[in-house]
Amino acid sequence: MVLPFEWLGGEPREMKFGIRFQVVIAGALLMIMLTAAALSQEPSDRLASPESFAAVADTAERSAALFGELGKVLTHPRCVNCHPASDHPRQGDQARLHQPPVERGADGHGLPAMRCSICHQQANFDPARVPGHPEWHLAPREMAWEGKSLGEICAQIKDRERNGGRSLEELVHHIGTDTLVGWAWAPGAGRRPAPGTQKQAGALVEAWVQTGAVCPK
Repeated sequence: MVLPFEWLGGEPREMKFGIRFQVVIAGALLMIMLTAAALSQEPSDRLASPESFAAVADTAERSAALFGELGKVLTHPRCVNCHPASDHPRQGDQARLHQPPVERGADGHGLPAMRCSICHQQANFDPARVPGHPEWHLAPREMAWEGKSLGEICAQIKDRERNGGRSLEELVHHIGTDTLVGWAWAPGAGRRPAPGTQKQAGALVEAWVQTGAVCPK
């Protein structure tokens, strides 16, 4: 009797080849998808390291350049939306007025009848795309960044009367480790995170302070 296949270990050679071929193709497709995802990340979504500015010989220029890189975070919608010029927070990458309509309130946590915590719970609620954090609130009025240039934000962030009373060293900790600030890098479904990572942003702030905390012009 002539068999239709040459049997190897109970399986046809053609079957084994087909399975191997499928595995190779699947692996190649996965690598293509991962590579495309990495390449699709826009430069504006990344943060350069402090070390990448080492070639800038002038310390003041290097300091200003470091803050310019940090500015990708500070001027990003995830930050600016909660640092509005008015008493009304913003939403989305288009900085739409918050819906439903809400106001800052005396303590930044909303009006008595519409506290932030009514909708914004302990963590993001992705099914309804509602962001959340235990301390969800607006930044104080004196810390408004909306509509300001990067140089103006820099001068403001150095001013203890307009930065929450923080020293430059405390700013490093605030931007680099505060969990509410950190929400900007984990904003939940449907939101574009701030560029880079919080650790990278903290490193930029620290390097900026160490080089004199010079503001860009």
